[in-house]
Amino acid sequence: MGPARHVSATRYGCRMDDESQPSPSGAAVIGDDGLARTPWAYGDPMLLDYYDSEWGLPIHDEAGLFERMSLEGFQAGLSWLTILKKRKRFREVFAGFDPDAVARFGEAEIDTLLADPGIIRHRGKIEACINNAARVIELREDGGLDAFLWSFQPAQTPRPRTIAEIPTTGPESAALSKALKKKGFRFVGPTTMYALMEAIGMVDTHLLDSHRRGTSGVWSE
Repeated sequence: MGPARHVSATRYGCRMDDESQPSPSGAAVIGDDGLARTPWAYGDPMLLDYYDSEWGLPIHDEAGLFERMSLEGFQAGLSWLTILKKRKRFREVFAGFDPDAVARFGEAEIDTLLADPGIIRHRGKIEACINNAARVIELREDGGLDAFLWSFQPAQTPRPRTIAEIPTTGPESAALSKALKKKGFRFVGPTTMYALMEAIGMVDTHLLDSHRRGTSGVWSE
């Protein structure tokens, strides 16, 4: 399994090259309810609920997009399951990811966050989140975060049958990353931005056999 596939297989907290997993091949797995899903959805009940009710559905409100962008940044180097387990606390201490509130955080708030075991205590990521809140506010003059992000939606979406066929980056995520960095955003690399695009429905990387494929309303098969 090459590096890109390793990233795709492990970011949700499970390895698809581990024979103990539901589908070491990375193909869709039929659950006890008779519905087929991407293998990583079975790694934890929290992942299953997230997969069935959130992942890949369009997000357009500013706070929702800022939250997802921020959490994808905090996830870098970790599993998404780790983030999900801490998401409630993240929302509490980051003021519901209200950009106006977060942008006002100073050293006192940073020190408090660094002492909070309920979140990812990484100074660089915390400071990036605060910085990015200010950048989101600046984007309002040019149409806002929603219009900016969705302007990078690709013309086509992947059609994967296995985890190994799911990209971890692409031309559009690379372009989005470059554009965000030019505007001063941090922790917005191409892989992180592709994960964001997947999560908010900008691309549909549900496996073709999954019951969630095509449910976003963004893409028609």
